[in-house]
Amino acid sequence: MWIVDFGADMPRDVAALYELPFEFVTTHVKPTRVGKREARTNECYWLFQWSRPVMRKALQSLKRYIVTPEVSKHRVFAFRPAAVIADKNLVVIARSDDPTIGSLSCRFHELWSLRMCTWMGKGNDPRYTPTTCFETFPFPAGLTPADTAHQRTEALPTGALIAADLPEPQRTHAAAIAEAAFRLNALRETWLNPPEWTERVPEVVPLGMSTSPYPDRIVARPGFEKDLAKRTLTNLYNQRPAWLAQAHEALDAAVAAAYGWSDYTPAMPDDEILRRLLALNRERAAAQGRG
Repeated sequence: MWIVDFGADMPRDVAALYELPFEFVTTHVKPTRVGKREARTNECYWLFQWSRPVMRKALQSLKRYIVTPEVSKHRVFAFRPAAVIADKNLVVIARSDDPTIGSLSCRFHELWSLRMCTWMGKGNDPRYTPTTCFETFPFPAGLTPADTAHQRTEALPTGALIAADLPEPQRTHAAAIAEAAFRLNALRETWLNPPEWTERVPEVVPLGMSTSPYPDRIVARPGFEKDLAKRTLTNLYNQRPAWLAQAHEALDAAVAAAYGWSDYTPAMPDDEILRRLLALNRERAAAQGRG
């Protein structure tokens, strides 16, 4: 599905140069928005009501970024290509490196987010609130959002990305987390879109370009439509097959090593993990207060 998006602040006379999209918006969108109380909705009908200019600016230099559903039974994180704008039901993290998504996908962050989240809906599903779940989470030392704010990355031999210019031992820990996260993502992608069930169709090439900036469409091969429709992250984590559990355990071990938790095992109680994370959170808050 395509959405007409004229960006955060494109003037009407410039948007009108895109004749067919602008005509479509004028015909179908304008009647639903003119007369509304909000000035932007009323006067700038061709633009999104909330176009998230700060988010767009943060993603400008990235080829991909991290998303997680705002409300979800399972706290899963995935990469999305920068050419695709996330919808309102996704929380966006403007990072492209694998250690960041690995730190967010590990058991420790899941426990922290479940303790710090709000709850929503009849099913009382956990709602990921960035201010309480993300901003308070104590990432491993040297791998915090502040440490990766420069947005520069370097590729490991496997293709996994880590933040550039990390000192030791942070670089070693980052590489270990990156490799574990990279493998987890590769395994999930193969399960979600089995090659024998799917084929990739190149997306449209915009005028003036020789190749499409958009990712290929993945479509079901004839006869596999119903099977592929069942391949969702929710269904995968509901089933939690052994290979998925093992991949997460490997990721957890890499993140635990970055924390310096040499005594960590999968049997470590949740309360002990939360106790350690809270102590680290308070230690850093105190250090910032002294600063």
